[in-house]
Amino acid sequence: MLKTMRRHAKYFYVLFFIVILTFIFWGVGPLDKPTEVSVAEIGDEKITIEDYWRAHETARQRYREMYRDKFDEEMEKNLNLKETVLNNLVDEKVLLISAKEMGLTVTDKELQEAVINDPAFIRDGVFKKDIYLRVLDLNRLTPEMFETSMRQQLLALKMRRLIGSSIDLSDAELKGMSGDEKLISQLKQAILQNRMDSVVKSYVDNAKQKITIKINKELIS
Repeated sequence: MLKTMRRHAKYFYVLFFIVILTFIFWGVGPLDKPTEVSVAEIGDEKITIEDYWRAHETARQRYREMYRDKFDEEMEKNLNLKETVLNNLVDEKVLLISAKEMGLTVTDKELQEAVINDPAFIRDGVFKKDIYLRVLDLNRLTPEMFETSMRQQLLALKMRRLIGSSIDLSDAELKGMSGDEKLISQLKQAILQNRMDSVVKSYVDNAKQKITIKINKELIS
């Protein structure tokens, strides 16, 4: 059971990280190129075909790094990677829309802390502005574009945490756990993560019923 939960949690963390990277470094199409072809429209939000394929390639690369030679066409097929990536991108947009409707915001201070604590911009334990600007330049981004996209991702993450804020283990469940502390900690984390995934998925599925969603799967077939 623990092995299965760890595997599912691992897939979630990988794909969630992929979505964040994609939106931050590549998901700015609708902001500066509103006429690009969209693979999906979620309310007023869009996922361009460029956003999608870059997310897909990033996903493949991450799985290659994680599983090396074990990641092959069969594993990619079993993961249903194309649809999984698209669904994750759509779900993030739904969370973003819901967060805005609830009046959630990301303050300038929260954004600043996220930027200066991003490992990509830190050297010797300190945020380096020159590296920050260099990374953005390599990715064809201005600081304004990057920070707008990161603010959106922080907002979606805040919504995710709000949805799962009431998730916890019962006293009976905690009493039933004994043995190695490290193993117990991993088990708790796996259980909570699976419950978080379930609650967020349920929330997103319900929210989707109230949002007009148009998807053109032919563009990624």
